[in-house]
Amino acid sequence: MNVYDFDGTIFPGDCSIGFGFWCMNRHPKLWFTFFPKVIRNLILRKAGKMPEYLMQRKLFSYLTLIDDFDEQIERYWDKNEKKIAAWYLRQKRPDDLIISASPDCIIEPIARRLGVNFMATEFDREYGVFLNNMMYAKEKAKYIIDRGFPLIENFYSDSLADTPLALCAEKAHLVKDKASTVVDWPDLDEETMGKVKSKIDTGWNIHLKEEE
Repeated sequence: MNVYDFDGTIFPGDCSIGFGFWCMNRHPKLWFTFFPKVIRNLILRKAGKMPEYLMQRKLFSYLTLIDDFDEQIERYWDKNEKKIAAWYLRQKRPDDLIISASPDCIIEPIARRLGVNFMATEFDREYGVFLNNMMYAKEKAKYIIDRGFPLIENFYSDSLADTPLALCAEKAHLVKDKASTVVDWPDLDEETMGKVKSKIDTGWNIHLKEEE
């Protein structure tokens, strides 16, 4: 089994943000009712007045505002499926696993089109809440371990925050240059581990007990 991160790894960009702009362009009222709140929440987060998990939950809340979500997500992938990295398509296998911090309702349609398995952050579109911890950093490794630690031949990600899962694989690869270049995972020297810790500490892990 090969395991892949999605955003920035086999897809050049962040599909959650991309789909957000897609929806705002097709429902212009969101530019006035939703987008100003995004800016405010980003400012609060940067000022340390809002925890990361809450900022991410509020960011994803646009998914609760799209009445024609099923239509729009398919149209979004109709246009953007072609951006999936060519190197990935050449080696894609039916037992591949995509594991992503993006909401499952966004990842599921593209995973289905690719014909591969997926695990993503569980987000309830009706109530606008996370149903579990965000599938980020050590949560990805925990998911693999909870499944009985299946053999991972190769793991691919664009982020050093995924080092916990990289350590579960026989071989790990770092993806660079907007999902176009694949190199070996860096040696975990002191400098690299400092970068890993920084990315994990500022990441998206959430806990349901911290909900408002």
